[in-house]
Amino acid sequence: MISQFYILSSRGDVIIRKDYLGDVPRTSSEIFFRNAKFWKEGDGEAPPVFNVDGVTYLYIKEGGVQLVATTRTNLSPSFVLEFLKRICTIVKDYCGFLSEDAIRKNVVLIYELLDEVVDYGFPQSTATEALKQFVVNEPTVVAPAFYQAKPLFSLSKGPTGVFKSVLDTNRTDGKRRDEIFVDVVERITCTFNASGYVASAQVDGAVQIKSYLAGNPPIKIKLNDDVLIGKRDTPYGLDRAAERGHMVVLDDCNFHEVANLDNFDVDRTISLVPPDGEFALMNYRTTHGFRPPFRLHASMDADPNSEYKALMTLRLWCEIPPDKAANGLEVEVPTPRWVQRVHCDLEGGGGTGGGKAAAAAAAAAAQNWDYNEKTHLLRWRFKRCAGSSEFTLRARLTLEKPYGSSLRTEVGPVNLRFTIPMYSASRIMLKYLQILKKAEKNYNPYRWVRYVTTSNSYTFRT
Repeated sequence: MISQFYILSSRGDVIIRKDYLGDVPRTSSEIFFRNAKFWKEGDGEAPPVFNVDGVTYLYIKEGGVQLVATTRTNLSPSFVLEFLKRICTIVKDYCGFLSEDAIRKNVVLIYELLDEVVDYGFPQSTATEALKQFVVNEPTVVAPAFYQAKPLFSLSKGPTGVFKSVLDTNRTDGKRRDEIFVDVVERITCTFNASGYVASAQVDGAVQIKSYLAGNPPIKIKLNDDVLIGKRDTPYGLDRAAERGHMVVLDDCNFHEVANLDNFDVDRTISLVPPDGEFALMNYRTTHGFRPPFRLHASMDADPNSEYKALMTLRLWCEIPPDKAANGLEVEVPTPRWVQRVHCDLEGGGGTGGGKAAAAAAAAAAQNWDYNEKTHLLRWRFKRCAGSSEFTLRARLTLEKPYGSSLRTEVGPVNLRFTIPMYSASRIMLKYLQILKKAEKNYNPYRWVRYVTTSNSYTFRT
């Protein structure tokens, strides 16, 4: 059973608090924040589950806030963490967006939802559609200014409905806007050996839908014709075709209960009646035929001018198509404890042609680096990393002891974090999105789709 639930701001202020059992002191939020912020073990972030004085704290971070559950019983951590994720989804469905500002402006509504979701410490239904009949408070929708989305079939300026509440579909004042959002979200897990070759690679993806269509009309979604699923669809020889990029082979996938798969094996179409709120229509995994978006090579040499210095060179290749770009790329390089200072020079690579020098200068200006002398972590950051480009970082390391061959083995592993909008690593594509509503001849709701590929774990061994 869950003893307490609360939402904390990034500063540790309690925004929402629910005490279900009374067996955990009210100061637990302060204890949690102090331990999470000043976690000592390994000088890293606090784990998602930890115990202090017999109280287990489980938390997640999203939207700039922390959602925390406490308990004294032996609960399944994965169950509680998934439950906290479901609360995030519910808040986004009803308030339009999850942030500290959105929560503060919808405190009464969120308390009302929590009363239905948790009963005396026992989690209940977290289905957005089922909760609608019990919600009487109107939401105050808060939308962030930084969001950008791209339409699938519309040429209008851009959507606003992704931050609407699901309660807006009940409006009858003429301000309701029929629209549907489809996100293909993929997370890459990839490990490279010291020679730069892929040791293991995997893409975990989901097709997520958020519908604001009045009356919940049925829809039909079509995927690539060349999508193959598991061994049942993959006869001998097609693995090689997948490696060459001629097929999209999924190791496995599962579908939401609303999915009608009667024609999926024939023409790769999925029919469904979308429920209210955000849900994952399809989850899938593949280890076949996708090309890693980044390659990196690291080298280490002694400085001929001083035995207390070393020269490290990192070369990074961005191998996504030239019309795509990665946002917020960050390269993390752990260095040995006996590295005192680091100074870096950056070089950017542009495309080909007469504007190569200008493109290289612009790419170099979009990079920066910093070195934390306490954690001995070198970070190489990019505001924007264009596809088909090459970048170089040359670092001069100042050492506490003379250079030795062991320095090369003590650097790394190098980790990459990135987000690539409108890019699908697995090559899964939505060919069309059809809304099957024939009652109105001129019915033409807004349809929006985006592809997002992010790093889950992207590691280069050195």
